[in-house]
This record gives sequence, structure tokens and C-alpha cells, in this order.
Amino acid sequence: MTNFVTTIQNHMTMTKTLRTLFIAATLAFTAAAHADGWKQFDPMKAGFPVVQNQGWTSEIGNTYYRLPDRAFGNVRGPVWNLSRNSSGLAVHFYSNAPEIKVRYVVEGPLQMHHMPATGVSGLDLYGIDQDGKSRRLFGFFNSNADTVYTRFVNDRMHEFHDKGYEFHMYLPLYNGVKQIEIAIPDSCSLSFIPTSDERPIVLYGTSIEQGGVASRPGMAWPTIVQRSLGFPLVNLGFSGNGRLEQGVLDLMAELDARLYILGCLANLCGESPERLDSLITNAVSTLRAANDAPIIMFEHPGFSDAPVNSRQHEIIQRLNSTARTTYDKLCAKGIKDLYYITREEIGIPADGWVDDVHPSDLGMTAIANAVEKTARKALNITVGDISTAVPVTQRREAANYEWRERHRSVMAENKANPPRSVIIGNSITHFWGGKPAGHVINGEKTWKKHLAKAGFGNLGFGWDRIENALWRVYHGELDGYDAEQVVIMLGTNNYGINSPDEIAEGLRFLIRAIRDRQPKATIKMAGILPRRDDLSWVSATNEKIEAMARQEGCVYINPGAKMLNADGTFDESLFTDGLHPNDNGYARIVDDIVRTR
Repeated sequence: MTNFVTTIQNHMTMTKTLRTLFIAATLAFTAAAHADGWKQFDPMKAGFPVVQNQGWTSEIGNTYYRLPDRAFGNVRGPVWNLSRNSSGLAVHFYSNAPEIKVRYVVEGPLQMHHMPATGVSGLDLYGIDQDGKSRRLFGFFNSNADTVYTRFVNDRMHEFHDKGYEFHMYLPLYNGVKQIEIAIPDSCSLSFIPTSDERPIVLYGTSIEQGGVASRPGMAWPTIVQRSLGFPLVNLGFSGNGRLEQGVLDLMAELDARLYILGCLANLCGESPERLDSLITNAVSTLRAANDAPIIMFEHPGFSDAPVNSRQHEIIQRLNSTARTTYDKLCAKGIKDLYYITREEIGIPADGWVDDVHPSDLGMTAIANAVEKTARKALNITVGDISTAVPVTQRREAANYEWRERHRSVMAENKANPPRSVIIGNSITHFWGGKPAGHVINGEKTWKKHLAKAGFGNLGFGWDRIENALWRVYHGELDGYDAEQVVIMLGTNNYGINSPDEIAEGLRFLIRAIRDRQPKATIKMAGILPRRDDLSWVSATNEKIEAMARQEGCVYINPGAKMLNADGTFDESLFTDGLHPNDNGYARIVDDIVRTR
């Protein structure tokens, strides 16, 4: 790794005479990006912190740096300098613009001899659609002195609303960012998303973790993991300087992490087994003393030429053997929630390297897959084999409410006023009543009379499918309180997409996730309420749901049976639109919801 460290040191000290980043033959994008007809947005002027994955937001949320100012002098100079690089940081926003142009000012050279400018200094923009599917948008780049211009096209809107997409913009891996300006057409809208207040994953590592040498920011393995899990990930990867040093460990221990990841072995090749054992033991002990979050250790991923280079082979064997022995000793001492990933489990393929130690995008993906697998186990956020068991966000009703904003409001309400029981549902629950108040309230009288009195919290989200509720459960909506009852009212929005069997199995997956988080609660599974357009589908699906619920030891209720006429037809008087109950409809089913058995 010596040559790469030298390159980085040169990269940090070179003058700011920048080379051209990338100019396509057909590119027609210059500073005119911000000409008349366009309006500009500066993330630092949003009025609230917007930099994601940062840590210490209250101290450095108005910068694109990774360590707080007080770290200066407490960490070595090279670590401090590298912390000015924006690796892992991102800015999230909503926009309906068909074209987005970004101008940003960087602090150092654009590229290195073995890492392209798109990775060192580029931006990566991902658009997330109404169903939570993420797609990377291709960007055109150009540069002028220390200013980089990029343009992204996203002109295919979707069917649910005209509010556009949720965008995640990842910042350069090996450059510092001074200023960002986002431009969209005057007729379009843009709003920034506040910094996530979820507990982060905190990573400490080397050049590999900083992103060397991915082709672009989104392909650094920590960012791949962050995008997949959906939690903030604070990236403390420092090229050539991931040495398990106390100054960095102390800073990590300050953060309320949900998971720690240690990947520093690639910078500890010269340490003796005794010294390496001491460093690993101290790192784990420091973090465990501060937090009971799981800790993942992983082996040196290897050298590309280790199969034919005896020196490299010996280094890998010595490092990883010592790390494994230390891990076993720590487990024997009673250190809980400590996880270990071997080089073989990472499995970087022969074509997964750029040089002797730094992975290409293919190698980055291999590391990400191994870490994600272990992280999901450590955090108990497993993924199933069908779409109803794959947690995902959604934004289908953005014309009326923002899904992520409601999630934050629910989390805040649960913390301020812990509910005695909750209903997890879709718009049928969302529109019933309670707090946080919905944009439509169809059953306020019944809610106040019965559910508020019984201490119910409303975890209903308009247009939610089973897999969206699973995401919400994984992201904390059942954490921090003990519920007497958890009532599930989901499945109708999976109509036409999933089979009755897939709906039942998705609900089984959700029930198990709920039980892990609320082991004392009675879980009550409600059958799907009548749909005017397909009563037979509701009946067939509820048969599957009832059988599954009884297998899982849940209480099954079918309140929808009370919303039919005597002849089994749909009772229009109980609904607003053929799907959503009115207050009379809610009054018919509320006893089944409230009743403890």
C-alpha cells in the first residue's frame, strides 16, 4: 500500500492546478448551467442540516468534512487532512426537475494515476421512485479551474404524482468540497431532506474503506452497504492511516452507533502479532465500553498477487491468523455481539483488483455483499425471497404527504408519548385518526372515543404495502417501548401485484420481525377489509392470512365481515370510496381492534 499512500500524500499537497475531469465529444455543458431560466439551491442555506452520513452534525453540519474541528491535534496530521475529504457524505432532496445541474468547488486535484476523476472528485446521483426503487443517473462532467460542473437527466416521470423523485447525491471520495450549488428549471421544485436522525453505522478503515479505487462514489463498498441497508453510515476510512488509533476510536465511541465496523488490517501489515493483538483488543474494548452495539471485524481482503507472491501470501496469513485468534479470545472473555468475516467469505475474484491491494468496482461489490450479509444478521434485519419480504421505502402519495417525514413524526411521537398499543397499516389506518395527524381523517370520532382511550398509536401510512411496513419496523417504529398489542392491517395495496400466498408469507415475515422487537405484545392479524372491486379476492386472500396467522400463534380477526350486507354484498354506507371506511365503518370494526383477545 506504500505507493498508494505516497500518491495520496502528493494528492493532498499538490497545488490546485486542476486537470479536466471528463469532456464527452458531444458535451455542451458549461457555466451557462446557471443561466436565466434556472434557479439555484445551496445545501448549506437550507435552514437545517442536510449533510447525510456525517456524524457530529451539530458541530460540522455546515461543512462537507468528516471529523469535528476539535479532533485537530487529537488525531495525526494525515488523518486530519484526509478527514477533509467527503467520502461517504451525501445530500438528499426531492425534486420534479427533468434535468438537474450541479456546480461544486473542490479543494484538490481531480484524479490519481490509478483512480479516475469520477471516483476521486465526481458526484453520484441516484433517483428513488415511488416504489422505493433506486436508479443511478448518468452524469456529464466538465471542469473549470477548481469548479466542476455536472448535468443529470431524469425526464421520465411516474404514474402516481407529479412530485418527482427522491434524490441521493453522493460526494467525492478523495477530494474536499467547499461549495455545492444545485440548479433546476424555474418551473420545477426542490426541497432538501433533513439529516437522518437514525442511529448510524460507524466504520473505521483504510484507503479501501475511503473508496480506493472505485470508479465513482456510489461504488465504494461502504456506500453500497449504506444504500442497501438504508441506515446512515459514518465513513472513517483514511487512506494509509486506518491504524486503530486511540484518537479515532475515542471519537467513534462518542457516537450513538447501531453497529461498528473495523476494517483496518490493510494498514497494519508491519505490526507484530503481539502488537496487532493489542490494537484489536483495545479497539473492541474501547467501543464496547461506550456502547453495546454489535461490532464487525473483517480480515484483510487479500492481495491480487498473493497466489504467486510468497511475501504477500505470508503477510495475509499472518495478519488474518492473528486477527482470528484475537477474535476468539475476545469471544471467550464474554464480549457479546462480536462478528467476524473471513477473507474467503469476502471472496474478491481475480478480476476484482486495480493494483495489488485496492479493489475495483467488482471487488468493492464482493466486500459489500459479505459485510451486508453479516450486518443484517447482527442487526436482525433479514431479507426474504419474495417482494413482500424485502423491506423498501415508498413515495406513492407524495401529492398529499411525505412518507419519510411521517416516519420521522411517528418516531418522535413514540418517543414523546410511548403508545400502549399500535396499529400498523396503510391509508385505512392512516385516515382513521390519532397522532401524528393525517392529511385525511375519516374516523376521528371513533378514534378519540375508543382507540385514544386505549392508548393506541397510529402507524398507518397511505399506500403502504407489506414490504413498506417491514422497512418501518426495521427502522425503529416499534423500538423504545413495550406494547400490549400490535395490530396488523395490511395487504390490500399488494392487490394485483402479489398472489394471496405471497401476501400471507410477507405478513408471516413481518410478524416475526414484530415479535423480535415486541416479544411481550399480543400480535393481532386483521384480515383485509372488503374491496368493492373484488370481494372474492379479499375472501381468498384472507383464508391464506388466517391459516398463516394461526400457524404463527397470532390472534386472527376478520373485522371486514361486519362491513358487508346480510347477503354478503359490499355495504356502501360504511365507506367513502369503495375502500376506505367512513366513521360509521370504523365504528363497526373498532371493538375487534381494541379487544385484547
